[in-house]
Amino acid sequence: MSACRLSLTITSLIISIIPLIAGCATFHAQPISPLETASSFEARTLDNADLKKFIEANLHRAVTPWPPKSWDLTMLTFAAFYYHPELDIARAEWDVAKAKVITAGEIPNPGTGFVPEYAFNSPAGVSPWILGLKFDIPVETAGKRGYRIAQAKHLSEAARLNIGTVAWHVRSRLRTCLLDFYTSIQTEKILEKQIAIQEDIVKLLEERLAYGEISLPELTIERISLDKTRSILNGTQKQIAENRVRIAEALGLPVEAFAGTEIAFNLLEKLPENLPSRDIRRQALLNRSDILSALSEYEASQSALQLEIAKQYPDIHLGPGYEFDQEENKWSLGFSVQLPVFNRNEGLIEEAKARREESAAEFIALQARVVGEIDRESAGYHEALKKLQAADEMLLTQKGQTQTIKEEFDLGEKDRIALKNAEIEMFSNELLRLESFALLQQSLGRLEDAVQQPLTSIETFPASPEINQKTGEEIRR
Repeated sequence: MSACRLSLTITSLIISIIPLIAGCATFHAQPISPLETASSFEARTLDNADLKKFIEANLHRAVTPWPPKSWDLTMLTFAAFYYHPELDIARAEWDVAKAKVITAGEIPNPGTGFVPEYAFNSPAGVSPWILGLKFDIPVETAGKRGYRIAQAKHLSEAARLNIGTVAWHVRSRLRTCLLDFYTSIQTEKILEKQIAIQEDIVKLLEERLAYGEISLPELTIERISLDKTRSILNGTQKQIAENRVRIAEALGLPVEAFAGTEIAFNLLEKLPENLPSRDIRRQALLNRSDILSALSEYEASQSALQLEIAKQYPDIHLGPGYEFDQEENKWSLGFSVQLPVFNRNEGLIEEAKARREESAAEFIALQARVVGEIDRESAGYHEALKKLQAADEMLLTQKGQTQTIKEEFDLGEKDRIALKNAEIEMFSNELLRLESFALLQQSLGRLEDAVQQPLTSIETFPASPEINQKTGEEIRR
């Protein structure tokens, strides 16, 4: 009889555990092959059909023809959001934070134990076995689970917002590369025109040297000047090739996929008409993703403090049990708590308070830093704008002088070399004007970085970089 009851008890316990084990997650290996990942990277292109769908979803219009004849900053930004690995890392970090919300909401599992006993001095005819089955059911008190969930949700939101911060860094790096590319291309065009004029001057001087009208040192000086300009052109052409590679890197593409791609620089040739500092500052303080992320982290520190305060109140452990003792069925119901005798969680509460103060200080410091960046870059932008205006005036004056010399040349009052030298001076002013324009665009880029928004109204910036682009999976809350 006793052996039968023992067998039934063990069998019942095993049967109750089997369904729980069957529902457990299992491990599936996902090995990474460097050869496959490298091949996948090398297969990336700008004519990808999924990329087209993503760009059209952000532009809210069809893109025809596909691929487009030329790519501007907005289109290339979408391509970078689609391909760049830094965004994949940020999205994966958000996935981890979302999983922690699930962990925080889990209810502690109950425990059970089978405790058989054997009585050596049991009376004759009475089973010596005492079969015991005990349970441990933890009950959290004071809302601890709710505070854990709130903390995890705030940290998840901070991770989501961090995707926007990473996305802006990707766009900023791409814009810088495009600006360098644009500057080097325009410099090449001006230098090629200047070299053509200098070659004409050298030919004219060689003719005059042949007629004995000038000395050899005069020709030598012009030849050296021509060689210097050619050397500068060679360096500029090297920069063009390097900048094209940097753009491909900023896009997350192999350079072969970007080779031959035509770029439209219309967005880099535009300047915002008006940039009021107060409006820009307000826009940044309300919309910068890192500020909003820091605010979520502060809210998480508040929830963490609430959790530590709640831990002052001990959890309850219910302990129901059953025992078959010498033909008698015995039921029990007990409970246990941890007695707050030696401490009431004061240390962890103080740590949580200090972390909340630290988080608040970091948030305020970030706001102050953003305001300082905006004020500094706004002032730098306006100064760079003045410098560009001065360069425009110098170039306009030089064009006027060149036109005057041309008129005098047509009247026979100036020789051809004087006209060519005036044209070279005009090209030098064009280079100075281009340098001033590039500095102004760099300043505008830093100001946009301070706001984390484009400041030209014609540019479109996607609002949902947290979508897993390459899989098409929507992972926003």
